[in-house]
Amino acid sequence: MLTTLTTPYTDTRAGDLAWALGLEPLPALAARDLRLGAATVQLRLLGASHQVLLEEDGRTCSETVACMPGRRTPLPLGVSRRTGAWEYDFAARVETLTPGAFAGRAQELLALVAGHPEGLAGTFPGAPHAFTALLVQRCASQVRWRTWHSYPQEGRLVSTRTRVVRSAVRTRRTPPVACARTGELAAPPR
Repeated sequence: MLTTLTTPYTDTRAGDLAWALGLEPLPALAARDLRLGAATVQLRLLGASHQVLLEEDGRTCSETVACMPGRRTPLPLGVSRRTGAWEYDFAARVETLTPGAFAGRAQELLALVAGHPEGLAGTFPGAPHAFTALLVQRCASQVRWRTWHSYPQEGRLVSTRTRVVRSAVRTRRTPPVACARTGELAAPPR
């Protein structure tokens, strides 16, 4: 699903993004509710940032990547931790692209998410390459999502990858799971 956000693009920077687990829902410019097996997921666009809310069997997990005033937890390259009933793995990558490569990558990602049954992307009026996009899927006992945050004025694209597994079903060694419908989610960010 692709939407045009009803707010102008502000001159934020990739370096301004912060990361947090467990925050309550923040005001969203757009949201999409999805049912993935026994889990419900809400994808939320917060301007040039995102929030994902996951709930299953009364247990919740909340991830926020956003420019949050007063927050001093910068965007980490990777995090693995237990949060409540969940094992949580997160990775982030920041790419700097040439203007032509940036425009091409933006178009590619927006087309991917716009046509995806479990995706949400938002663009800003007058700034077609400024966007935030999210894709989510369930693979066996895991829920995975990918996000992309673009900063065209810097030529930077921030990609994140998250995998959440209920602690009760996680084994000592969880083998990688190939998802037939959207195998690209299992790959690391480009």
